[in-house]
Amino acid sequence: MSRLIVVSNRVPVPDGTGAAPAGGLAVALQAALEERGGLWLGWSGKTNEEAETSDLTVIDAGPVTYALTDLTANDVDEYYFGFANRVLWPICHYRLDLAEYGRKEMAGYFRVNRFFAERLAPLVRPDDIIWIHDYHLIPLATELRHMGLTNRIGFFLHIPWPPADVLFTMPVYDQIMRGLAQYDLLGFQTDHDLENFAGCLRRMGLGDTTDGFQFHAQGRSFRGGAYGIGIETAAFAEFARNAEANPTVQKTRRSVENRDLIIGVDRLDYSKGLTQRIDAFERFLAMNPQAQNRVTFLQITPKSRSEVPEYEAMQRQVAEQAGRVNGAIGTVDWVPIRYINRSIARPVLAGLYRIARVGLVTPLRDGMNLVAKEYVAAQDGEDPGVLVLSRFAGAARELNGALLVNPYDVDGTAHALARALTMSREERRDRWRQMMDVMLTNDVSHWCRSFLADLTA
Repeated sequence: MSRLIVVSNRVPVPDGTGAAPAGGLAVALQAALEERGGLWLGWSGKTNEEAETSDLTVIDAGPVTYALTDLTANDVDEYYFGFANRVLWPICHYRLDLAEYGRKEMAGYFRVNRFFAERLAPLVRPDDIIWIHDYHLIPLATELRHMGLTNRIGFFLHIPWPPADVLFTMPVYDQIMRGLAQYDLLGFQTDHDLENFAGCLRRMGLGDTTDGFQFHAQGRSFRGGAYGIGIETAAFAEFARNAEANPTVQKTRRSVENRDLIIGVDRLDYSKGLTQRIDAFERFLAMNPQAQNRVTFLQITPKSRSEVPEYEAMQRQVAEQAGRVNGAIGTVDWVPIRYINRSIARPVLAGLYRIARVGLVTPLRDGMNLVAKEYVAAQDGEDPGVLVLSRFAGAARELNGALLVNPYDVDGTAHALARALTMSREERRDRWRQMMDVMLTNDVSHWCRSFLADLTA
């Protein structure tokens, strides 16, 4: 069996026991690496002005080797905060108004990908399989091909892929598309993302597809596919059952005083629809005055990319909006919105999912959204909560038991909340079972095996 090499922007460094940090993706990739033997390479998260001449930090953990490279502060500014997160991220999430293209940042993005290739190439054996992850590293295959590597190289995009009219607003879209054509297998979250890629390829005259999966461009043939990522469903369900006894979870249950709990969990990001969500909850309370003082909305939103101005502005906006609603509607003994702006330990989070009557997951655009799947997996199958899910999340392609909403439609989302909170136990169980069956079949291990099977076929 060929050795596997995984490359990602960040690497989940193992702890002293050799285990990778908790999380479905890390668990699945580590399992695949252990099965084949392999290497996981990426940025250490540290800045070092001598990064170009510094040695890799290498951690051996049995059959898996973790290789970490530092970057200079300038690299991080241009490659990560600059082009990746101020051009590619907003454009892939259809936010053209927030894309800030700069030639310097573009050059830094391609330069750092070349640097990653230079670090990786000496470690690659002729029969290695290489799996590259996400939008930070799109040009990496091009750089490796320029260095003469002929290995099979796969790429998985964890975020959405936009249609041609959106992508083409990016000045270097042609270099990005040509970079993707250097892979042997492209993985997208949904069939819609795959269709968008095929449309971009045709519109720019770079290539075409014969069946929607086999592509021809730049004298190469390569494949594309939809591989919706999952979670470790069965393990997370057991985790949530145990987490219900967590002291913090029990204290939270007591503190809501028999009120119904609605939960939202999102990284602070403009793609998550946080302001629209708060508007919808406020509208729900206005339309259903009998629900006032009987429902609490817990929104957990850890800070994200605070070095990017748009994120700092959003942090202030969401906090002010939650404060305004609490000030206008709250009472001495009831705070409608509990807004938590920091990370919550995973055992606590799993327990909070389990006690919440509604999971409110309403991104404006999302590649998949694993919070939706974690919420479903955490439920008590005898008395499950209801998932209210944006139809613009990739998870909506799989979770047909959710109440699908348009997050831009504040009234529609408010009506969905009312329906979720009054839904019969029988309907809730039927909807949960439908989603859980899909998630047990298409868990994160299945995602990993499916992609690697197609890459090596």
